[in-house]
Amino acid sequence: SPAQKLIFNRVNGKRPQVLPQQVSAPEECYTLAHEENVRFVYEAWQQVEQQLDGSQSGESTCGPVQYVEKTPNPGLKNFVPIDLEEWWAQQFLAKIENCS
Repeated sequence: SPAQKLIFNRVNGKRPQVLPQQVSAPEECYTLAHEENVRFVYEAWQQVEQQLDGSQSGESTCGPVQYVEKTPNPGLKNFVPIDLEEWWAQQFLAKIENCS
């Protein structure tokens, strides 16, 4: 059966007064511990990146080592990484289309 259409009748034949709505996103609350953890991970990763850059330019012999497979897995030859943001957008649009 076809989807039912919503019909809105005007009161007294007048258009309803449209007030601009303020769109406010819910604010996320972060605890102090969360912010400390994020800061720690961010700063640690910055150090790793700096050390990797230094080791590639020959400045340092010790430090982090970037993993590179010596013999690539033939089963992954045609592997294409997924664009997660695009996938989520497609899922979101599919839900909207299914609901309407």
